Amino acid sequence: MKKSSLRFIALLCGGIMVLSSCHQSDKKTTAEDRQDGQIENFYDTSRSGASPSETEKTATAAEGKDKGGITRYELPAPLKDRPEQIIRRKGYTVSYNKETRTANWVAWHLTKGHTYGRNQRSAEQFSEDATVGQPRATDWDYYNSRYDRGHMCPAGDNKWDAQAMRETFLFTNICPQNHALNKYEWNDVEMMCREWARQLGAIDIVCGPVYTKGKEVKTIGKNKVRVPDGFFKVILDRDGNGKAIGFLYDNNGKKVNMRDAVRTVDDIERLTGIDFFPALDDKKETRVEATADLNAWPHFQIKR
Repeated sequence: MKKSSLRFIALLCGGIMVLSSCHQSDKKTTAEDRQDGQIENFYDTSRSGASPSETEKTATAAEGKDKGGITRYELPAPLKDRPEQIIRRKGYTVSYNKETRTANWVAWHLTKGHTYGRNQRSAEQFSEDATVGQPRATDWDYYNSRYDRGHMCPAGDNKWDAQAMRETFLFTNICPQNHALNKYEWNDVEMMCREWARQLGAIDIVCGPVYTKGKEVKTIGKNKVRVPDGFFKVILDRDGNGKAIGFLYDNNGKKVNMRDAVRTVDDIERLTGIDFFPALDDKKETRVEATADLNAWPHFQIKR
């Protein structure tokens, strides 16, 4: 056989092998895509600070764990009864309400590693969030309002990264909060969550304002930022059998024992109309959301 014929056959075989390889690769990607779509309420939050439009729903065997530089955590179910703009940040995700000029909720995944870092809040300033429309909250709305600029996702949970820290000072992550509540009870729960993350490895947190229907609406500033009647926080430990707990505080600064603020996740869901952990297995969700036992969580001693 001529050499030219041999070269032709070799090239033909090589081409077939390449096409076969590409076909197999495409089949694998398609299978992975189908697998990733099985749980629709998990959002894939890369640490690149990508825009909300790049948010992708994913599922992973290591739910809620860091893997390959990506943090995965569960978000509440979409809201149908109020305005909602989902904004993804490096350290948290916020559901923004253009009518109240505050969040519906803020969610984040707190790991042990995220409770440490060099970045300090003293270097940051509160700022408008240009990703939401006008009118929106500004620093002047809080000036002489007698309310603190209360963090939902706390700065203390974001010392691990400069951008994550900076984004906690955007006003979409801030609510008008009574000074005593901000300084004491709310701060105590924030510190406790960091201790739980250190001891458990990681927890999922969702918090936000409570607006009571039928109660007089109070606002601050020319942009009419609505003042919450209270605040909630729910925490999920998904490891093992799993457990969850909720806290509820009035926005009035009255001293409250932490145990008296404990609520089940079901209690807070009924109060807020938010479905917090919809992607959990139904049996597990029913069980963990129906009970709230502070003694089942790592011990935390308040130090002042």
